[in-house]
Amino acid sequence: MTALNDPDAIVEITPSAGIQVPRYGWRAKCLQRLVRMGLPVPLSFAISADAVRAIAAGQTPDPRQLAAVIERADGLVSIRPSAANPAWGGPGTVLNVGINDACHARLVETRGQAAADALYLGFVQSFAIHVARLDAEAFSDNEVGLAGALRAYEDETDEEFPQDPARQLAEVLRSMARAWDGPTARLLRQAKGAPTHAPLGLIVQTMALAIGPGVTGSGSIQLADSSTGMPRITGRFRGQSQGRAKAEGAETLYLTRDPRGPSLEEAAPEVFADLIRYGVAARERLREEMLVEFVVSDSKLSIIDAVRVPRSSRAAVRIAVALARDGIIPTEEAVMRIEPRALSDLLHYQVDPDAPRDLIAKGINASPGAATGQIVFSAAAAQAAEARGERCVLVRRETVPEDIRGMHAATAVLTERGGMTSHAAVIARGIGLPCIVGASGISIDTRARTMLAGGRMFHEGEQITIDGTTGEILAGEAAMLEPALDESFTQLLDWADAHCRIRIRANADTPEDARTARMFNAQGIGLCRTEHMFFDDQRLPAMREMIFADKPGDRRLSLERLLPMQRSDFAALFEIMAGLPVTIRLFDPPLHEFLPHDREGMRELAESLDLPLSDVTRRVEALSEFNPMLGMRGVRLGITVPEIYDMQARAIFEATIQASKNGEAVVPEIMIPLVSARREVELVKNRIDAVAAAVRNETRKDVTYRLGVMVETPRAALRAGDIAEHAAFLSFGTNDLTQMTYGLSRDDAGRFMSAYVGQGVYGEDPFHILDREGVGELVAIGTERARSRAPGITISVCGEHGGNPESIAFCLRAGVNYVSCSPFRVPVARLAAAQESILMSREDAESAANRES
Repeated sequence: MTALNDPDAIVEITPSAGIQVPRYGWRAKCLQRLVRMGLPVPLSFAISADAVRAIAAGQTPDPRQLAAVIERADGLVSIRPSAANPAWGGPGTVLNVGINDACHARLVETRGQAAADALYLGFVQSFAIHVARLDAEAFSDNEVGLAGALRAYEDETDEEFPQDPARQLAEVLRSMARAWDGPTARLLRQAKGAPTHAPLGLIVQTMALAIGPGVTGSGSIQLADSSTGMPRITGRFRGQSQGRAKAEGAETLYLTRDPRGPSLEEAAPEVFADLIRYGVAARERLREEMLVEFVVSDSKLSIIDAVRVPRSSRAAVRIAVALARDGIIPTEEAVMRIEPRALSDLLHYQVDPDAPRDLIAKGINASPGAATGQIVFSAAAAQAAEARGERCVLVRRETVPEDIRGMHAATAVLTERGGMTSHAAVIARGIGLPCIVGASGISIDTRARTMLAGGRMFHEGEQITIDGTTGEILAGEAAMLEPALDESFTQLLDWADAHCRIRIRANADTPEDARTARMFNAQGIGLCRTEHMFFDDQRLPAMREMIFADKPGDRRLSLERLLPMQRSDFAALFEIMAGLPVTIRLFDPPLHEFLPHDREGMRELAESLDLPLSDVTRRVEALSEFNPMLGMRGVRLGITVPEIYDMQARAIFEATIQASKNGEAVVPEIMIPLVSARREVELVKNRIDAVAAAVRNETRKDVTYRLGVMVETPRAALRAGDIAEHAAFLSFGTNDLTQMTYGLSRDDAGRFMSAYVGQGVYGEDPFHILDREGVGELVAIGTERARSRAPGITISVCGEHGGNPESIAFCLRAGVNYVSCSPFRVPVARLAAAQESILMSREDAESAANRES
């Protein structure tokens, strides 16, 4: 039996018909639900995906069967696509199939000459362009009239316009089936996540005519605003209009009473009341805000279709929460309905999608949100602009640690180089700053203070807009939408937390970061990078003085100047977090990052230290490394220059005592970076224990702490069992672990990563989504080996992957206790973790049910 001979190839959509989405598509199932609700849906038939494939392959439907369908449909039908997923789209709808000269004559009697001509003309134009594939220009002019269009068709094809309704229907079905398999259509739906051989069903529906006497027309209505999600009746009603066909007197009416013009509510109050009633019923029965498509024919209402209301991210949250509060869906389903990344749109200003955009270049959308400001090319210029009360965008080839002050002063950051875990990207996400990196389409001349983008020259002081959500760089000032941290946002995340199996902490380096983390309900600080505290204007001189000291005693004197500042930093974090855990990573970067590298900067440093310029130059050269990211940094620096870690440990313990006086007892978590061997942990632990004992003796206060290790090297992951014997927790720093596992520079990989992903070398950018097969395997191995030696050890992930939904799903299933991410990614992480937790709970329930059965 062929697919077209299958008795279920074409089925009438009735309440009891066996309509399944995989076979007949989402539109067929939706229409069946509307029929079950008793709505006035015209007689409709569903054609199966197997039958559509057969038609595309050249098989011809039985003309008698098609003729019977048209006869039951009173002679005129429309054809609509019905893919398994509405997001996949489909061929355009074809209306008025079956109209011919005889039908046209009958319509003249019932609808009038003008209406009949308009309906016939609309179909001739649609058939000629989309089915016969004739030149669109020859059939786009309504002024030629029906006779002119029929004549043009005959001239182009050397035959009369088809008069057999069954033949018309067969031709339309074949055209739509083949259009679905066209290369452009395949690419478009694959971009939306559709499988290569995605199925398509088709709907054949009796025409409800929207041209004719009385109140007649077509329209759509929805009961929730697509932008805000608030209850609001929106839509349109076009009188005497149906698709391309328009008759005399065609006009657009408002739906509700409006002082600006006539409305459907006034013209046909009973029809309008029924529409509201049906919209409410559809919301309750279909468990969704629906956009209802309808036709009014001489004040008789027909419901043609219903689709999910299109919505912005903020509307999606508000709609899901409202449905749950009204008892239409459970809270668990409301949590599952929101794409986690959509929450980023609610946290920041966004470029208004309806506003015009003057696009000049694109880059990697490293940190979401949008901002406008004048171009500045240095951190100093950014700080000066802030002091004048002016908004600015910091534009750099790539940022370095000393640019942090400029980043805090700017409203957005743009870099020519870099990737998702480059310095600019990580810091921008941490402080909620819109950021675009890897914008290879721009060229910066720092001396001339100009930027070339899109063939246009921009000078310092000119305004640009950074859209960190899309990666677009716009000229001038763009219209913005404000953040939407409303009560619905809070409620959704409260529901999410109730289902979550993993804890979410924040990476926070400053009191401002910590307050943001608390605002988003982070469950502690999972990574405090202490080196960022040393770039302050008051601290950098002491840091540089320490670097130039030759003896341990001299280094301690310099560090004593930093001790009270660090103590104050840590005490502020402890007090803000109010008893929640705070993980402080000891000093990590190489010392050369704190020194100037231009001659003018070295001259100023020589003056401040009262040293010859040649001494400063030699010291800078001596500290330079061929590969500083793999050189004297992290625990290596802590072992060779132990005075730094001693000072930091003392600052942590003294801050702990100070904060404990004012609130709950504080147990700091001290993390050693870049470990690769157990002996490194032993050496650092011994010194920290000695500092703790000294502070106890001096203050006569009890000091306790938890020591942990940041796993950033493949060797640390493989030797996690040994390391775990001396640690209370292990935290996988997946930024550096990815860098070292792949042998990729996270700052430079952005230059070629898109080519690698595009050609299938990597499925995704491994700095954006955790590589499960390589880096993920190291995380799994490290976790297993650590727990085999220390079953109660805490395992976490504190790289930027901790805020990525796909990576969070992996971490949850790998047995990670918590993830830590940038403060502004905490809401995204909370929702993503809750959704994966819900899926795991469902899997557990299914497994339990299977065991019982």
